[in-house]
Amino acid sequence: MSQVQLITGIERRRHWSDAEKKAVLARAFAPGAVVTEVSRQLDINTGLIYRWRREFQEASAGFAEVVVSSLSGGGLDNRSSVIEVAIGSNAKIQIFASAPSELAAAVVKALAGR
Repeated sequence: MSQVQLITGIERRRHWSDAEKKAVLARAFAPGAVVTEVSRQLDINTGLIYRWRREFQEASAGFAEVVVSSLSGGGLDNRSSVIEVAIGSNAKIQIFASAPSELAAAVVKALAGR
C-alpha cells in the first residue's frame, strides 16, 4: 500500500542551517552510503542534497578540509608525516612530507586533471 501525504493550508518549507546541510552531506556521501536512502530517511529530495554539495564546492573555491592523523600499521614508520589526498571517490594518494613540493604538486595536478 502506498503512502499519501496531504498538506492543507499554507505550504511549509523547512529552513536548513549550514551546519545541518553539512551534516546531511557528510551522512549522504560517507563511504558506503547511498544518497537516495539518506534522502528517503530524512524526507529530502535527492536533488536538494546534490545542490547543497555543489553550492559548498563552489563556495570553497578550491580549498578542501584537512584532517591530520597519525599512521598506524601498514608497515610504515609511525613517526613519518604523510599527507593523504582524496580526489573524487576513486582517487586517493599518500605523499610523504619529505617529498619535494614540486613532485607533490605534479601528482595532485595529474590526478585532478584526469
